[in-house]
Amino acid sequence: MPFIHLSNFRFSNVPAAAALSLLCALAPQHALAQSARPGDPGTSGTTRALDGAAPSGSQAAQSADDALKAGFAERQKVLDRRTEENNYRYGVKQHDCYSKFFVNHCLDNARNEMRETRQQIRQQQLALDDEQRADRANERDQQKALKQAQYDAEAPQRAATEKSNQQSFEDKQRQNAAAAAQRNAEAPQRAANQAAYDRKQADYQKKLDEARARGVQEAQERDEKAQRYEQKQQEAAQHRAEVEARQKEAAKKAQEKAQQQEQERQEQLKLQQQQQQQGK
Repeated sequence: MPFIHLSNFRFSNVPAAAALSLLCALAPQHALAQSARPGDPGTSGTTRALDGAAPSGSQAAQSADDALKAGFAERQKVLDRRTEENNYRYGVKQHDCYSKFFVNHCLDNARNEMRETRQQIRQQQLALDDEQRADRANERDQQKALKQAQYDAEAPQRAATEKSNQQSFEDKQRQNAAAAAQRNAEAPQRAANQAAYDRKQADYQKKLDEARARGVQEAQERDEKAQRYEQKQQEAAQHRAEVEARQKEAAKKAQEKAQQQEQERQEQLKLQQQQQQQGK
């Protein structure tokens, strides 16, 4: 138990604390009396409906359950307050014991009184816990009984639903069987249609492959023609270049020959002139 330091506490406060403890001790019995007391017909409408009519069985049970839970909560609050008050009084007495001559004896008495009160509170707490557990168990049993009653009440509807579902299942099975028989009867025609479709697809694929092959061949032929044309163009250009070169060479030779002839003619003229001069 922690030691409580109350430096400003006076001994005159103890009677007030004791009075408060007495009130807290009497509070559970007062609360139980209040929760167990039947409603006064002349008071407010907690026990009567607002329109003056008596409440139904379910409403009355709900009100009683709410009142019981409220009583549990109130009793728990009282026990919590008594626990706090017990701890408080023990701290006060501890503080006061240090001003007395027989400190240890005083502390022992305070501790024993605190433990005795704590034991009383614990007994009441255990009783409250037992009542709450019993109430929860009773509530679970009631819920289980309600669910069972609802389940039993819905049994005819479930049987009708199951019968309807079974009928629907059987109808669907018959429809599936009829559809299967029709599919079996149409199987030869479907096979013939599939075979015709496969042949058509095969013919289409064959034509498509042939067209692709022709396209490839024609492309190769175009490439070859283009290569041959390019080669002829190159050969023609080369031939033209050779012809032009030969023509240039011939023109050059002709020019050189003409120059040589002109030179020889000039030399002959000079020679003739020299001979004529010598003959004179």
